[in-house]
Amino acid sequence: MQPVTLDQIAGIERYEKIRDEFRKRIIEHKKQRRISVGEFITFVFENRETVLFQIQEMLRAEHITDIDKVREELDCYNELLPRPSELSSTMLIEITEQDSVRERLVGLQGIEQCVRFEIGDRIVAGEFEGGRSKEDKLSAVQYVRFAFDEESRRLFRDGKPPVRLVVDHPNYRAAATLTDAVRQSLAKDLADDAA
Repeated sequence: MQPVTLDQIAGIERYEKIRDEFRKRIIEHKKQRRISVGEFITFVFENRETVLFQIQEMLRAEHITDIDKVREELDCYNELLPRPSELSSTMLIEITEQDSVRERLVGLQGIEQCVRFEIGDRIVAGEFEGGRSKEDKLSAVQYVRFAFDEESRRLFRDGKPPVRLVVDHPNYRAAATLTDAVRQSLAKDLADDAA
């Protein structure tokens, strides 16, 4: 997938004029790229549109106009884009009970070994970004990549066997079967010519 480039970024003033419409479009787009797995884990699968939106929102929120700092944001957020034959996701652990957040997050230590896609009888394990988990701390935001071999990619795109996203941790076991709409949206990322 091609990275977001500097010429695709709207300046803050121009972005303010188009923001409402852009946000509405991205919210709709993300509905086909969001998968809730169980009670409080959600995966949002990234592509160029979702990353462009995140960049624009960060530049707006932080009032970043310096061209070198804009380039830094581009470099940072472009890392979220899937590489060829890959899906890339932000995994959100959405615990709302503030008094138990830390305890429940610590209870999910090792989750990076427990996330996978199941496509029929094939498994594509999640590969987590390092540095977001320590012995006594786990970030509520994780970045996960799923690298598909040729056969798994073909099966995912064919639409025939069911595709499930699974979290199989001793303290959190849940799975979600992808809807056709979500599967079709993500299959575009796995296309041979994903732009």
